[in-house]
Amino acid sequence: MNYLENLIERHPILKDNKVQIDNAYKLLFNCFKNGNKVLICGNGGSSADAGHIMGELMKRFNKDRKVTDDLKKQLRNVIEKGVASLVFEDQDLKYNEMLKNLEQGLPTIDLTAFNPLNTAYANDKDDKYVFANSVLGLGKEEDVLLAITTSGNSMNVINACAVAKAKKMKIISLTGREGGKIKNISDVSIIVPYKDTYLIQEEHLSIYHALCLQLEEDIF
Repeated sequence: MNYLENLIERHPILKDNKVQIDNAYKLLFNCFKNGNKVLICGNGGSSADAGHIMGELMKRFNKDRKVTDDLKKQLRNVIEKGVASLVFEDQDLKYNEMLKNLEQGLPTIDLTAFNPLNTAYANDKDDKYVFANSVLGLGKEEDVLLAITTSGNSMNVINACAVAKAKKMKIISLTGREGGKIKNISDVSIIVPYKDTYLIQEEHLSIYHALCLQLEEDIF
């Protein structure tokens, strides 16, 4: 199923965003296929979206994500030989239990979830750089930063983009209204044509659901 085409059919208001959504998908797909990761940041409802996206990418969303044959062999080796305290009496039972429960994930980090780190940094430094500092510590060249801000002008998100750009990462922004300042630093900027925050966020959810579904379909 083409979830991106289906998105536009169900949400015709996004028809002018089709190229940007397709381009965002390509960046994400290439990121994961090349062994890189996605970092996500946003404030308020956009922070909740960041956690939501990580949840969809790091485990099963709409289809099974069985572990690879190589990992199966490695797990069998660990269980059969035992490592330190990892000694299982019923090896077959443990092996099958692990295969039943483990799911492949697409490496994604929600930068808003690090409450101890974020609050410590905000207390010690300028909180407008809290996400930027996490991008500095975690981001690598060709990783993707997914920056969510309905106004496009959230300075802590824009500062994160500046560091991401300096580290040669790719930047996808989810915004609304006129796109704000963030559109000028983004590789792909998806600007929802609404002015009200709640309407922008409703479309953001539909967009990232479609992206996550398509990634899962094509990669797994």
